[in-house]
Amino acid sequence: MSTTSQFVDYVRELLAPLAPFSDSKFFGGQAMKYQGIQFAMIMGNTLYFRVNAETRPEYEKRGSLPFSYHTKKGRIEVRKFYSLPEELFEQPEELVAWARQAIMASEDK
Repeated sequence: MSTTSQFVDYVRELLAPLAPFSDSKFFGGQAMKYQGIQFAMIMGNTLYFRVNAETRPEYEKRGSLPFSYHTKKGRIEVRKFYSLPEELFEQPEELVAWARQAIMASEDK
């Protein structure tokens, strides 16, 4: 499923308090970057935030799943990016707080 421009625009609007940030095409989706560091991505119409060892448990507790894709050899999970819990789309200030955590997680080496 490809990413729709309407969903990308919606996410840009939600993340506007983080300005300036940038986004660009990324493997059929959209990469979201803050000061050149990717902290989120949109694949299909799902928003994924970058996680680390500290933030991952909260995503898992809320039922979020890691980004995954299928290859000839099977399913691959990218455990650095988790889907955003759906309820946060109704809580814009909380969503931005999670985005800030994702930015910090992106800075982890």
